Amino acid sequence: MMTRSDDEQNRLSARAARYMRVGLQVGGVAARMAGARLTGTGFGEQANAVMLTQALGGLKGPLMKVAQLVATIPDLLPPDYAQELQKLQNDAPPMGAAFVKRRMIAELGPDWLARFAQFDLKPSAAASLGQVHRATSHEGDALACKLQYPDMQSAVEADLNQLSVLFAMHRQMDPAIDTSEIAKEISERIREELDYRREAKHADLYRLMLAEEGLVRVPKVHQALSTDRLLVLNWLEGQPLLGFKQHDLAVRNRIATAMFQAWWLPFSRFGVIHGDPHLGNYTVFEESGEAGGINLLDYGCVRIFPPRFVGGVVDLYRGLRENDLERVTHAYETWGFKGLTKDLIEVLNVWARFIYAPLLDDRVRTVADGISPAAYGRKEAFTVHQALKKQGPVTIPQEFVFMDRAAIGLGSVFLHLSAELNFHQLFETAMADFSVEGVTARQSQALQAVGLIPA
Repeated sequence: MMTRSDDEQNRLSARAARYMRVGLQVGGVAARMAGARLTGTGFGEQANAVMLTQALGGLKGPLMKVAQLVATIPDLLPPDYAQELQKLQNDAPPMGAAFVKRRMIAELGPDWLARFAQFDLKPSAAASLGQVHRATSHEGDALACKLQYPDMQSAVEADLNQLSVLFAMHRQMDPAIDTSEIAKEISERIREELDYRREAKHADLYRLMLAEEGLVRVPKVHQALSTDRLLVLNWLEGQPLLGFKQHDLAVRNRIATAMFQAWWLPFSRFGVIHGDPHLGNYTVFEESGEAGGINLLDYGCVRIFPPRFVGGVVDLYRGLRENDLERVTHAYETWGFKGLTKDLIEVLNVWARFIYAPLLDDRVRTVADGISPAAYGRKEAFTVHQALKKQGPVTIPQEFVFMDRAAIGLGSVFLHLSAELNFHQLFETAMADFSVEGVTARQSQALQAVGLIPA
C-alpha cells in the first residue's frame, strides 16, 4: 500500500529531476536569447516570447502557474512576453484512474471509496497543481473533491528556485522595475496553495465574511473528508461567467455587482482579497431561470493584509479625489514604496488614476468608458514604463503585488461583461464607516473563528 511518506515526501530525486527539466527548458531559451543579442541575429522579442511560452507550457505544473501570475502583473514584462505568457492554460494532463486510486488511498486510507456514496474517477477539471472530481456524500450532498498531484512540493520548490532565472532575464531586458519583492510574494502565495488545510480555512473565512450577501455563494468545507492534499467542498452548480456576455444589461450588471461585492466587501471590512482573477474561479448560479449571482469556487490564492494597507487604499482614493499630495504620498509610504520623490509620485499616480478611475467617477459608466478593451490600460502602462526607465529601478512592495493584480483581474471581468454601473457609489457603500481600528477588530475575530490565528 502506498503511504503518505511514499507519495508526498519532498524527495531529493523528484526535486533533482524537476531541476533538470526546468533548467534545460528555461536555461536553453535564456541561452538562445542571450546568444542572439550578442551576435545581433536575434529573432525579435515576439519570437523569444513565443519560445519561452512553449518551453513553460511543456513543463506544466507550478512554473507554468508562476508564469501566468507574472504575465498578469502590469508592466512587469514587455508586452510581447505578457501577451504570449497569458496564453498558457491550466490544462495539465489529468491523472488516470489507477493513479487517482493510489492518491486517494494515500489521503484517506484503503477504505476511501466507502466514505462516499459515489466518486467519479474521471476528473471534471485538471489544472496546474491538482484536479477536481465530482462525488456524492452519504447524506446526498454533491461534492467537489480537489486532489493534488503527487510530488507537487518537490516541483514547487524546484520551480520557485528557477523563478530567479526568469526575473534575471527580465532585469537584463529592462531594469525599470526591481522584481525582488515580486518574486518573494509570488513564492509565498504559491507555497500556500499547496496547503489544502489552509485553503479550507480560507473557504470558511469567506463563508463568514459573505454570510449576509445573497449575490455570492461560498461552498461548505467537508472537514472529515479533507486532508493536507485533498479538499472536499460542496459542489455549487453554475454556468461559466463568459456565457453571459450576450445577456441583457440588467443580467450583466447583476453579475458584475456580485463580483464587486465578492471582492471589495471582504477587503474593506476584513482586509482580505481573493488574489486569483482567473475566470474559471467563478460561475453564475441561476434562480427561476435567471442569473442570481456568482459562485466563488477556489480559495488557494487568498491574501490577508495588515489593516494599515487597507487604510492606504482609502488614503489614495481620497487623495486623488481631493488632489491632496500629502495624503497620496502617505498612501504609497503605507504600502511600502521607498525613495519617493515628487517625480516618482507623479509616475505612480498615472497608474493609480487609471486603476481608480471608475471609483472616482460618480456616474454610471463602463470600466473602459469608451476605450476599446484591447487598448485599455496600454497607454498608461507605456507611459509609466518609459518614465520609470528615467527614474531608475523602482521596487514594487511585496504587499502591493496581488492587490494590483487582483484589481486588474476584477476590471477584466467588468470589461468582459460590458457592465454599466456607478462604481463610485458601490465603492463608497463598501467603504462606509471604514476605520483601520474597525478592520483590525473584525479581521482578528474572523481569523480566530476559522483557525487561521490562535484564539
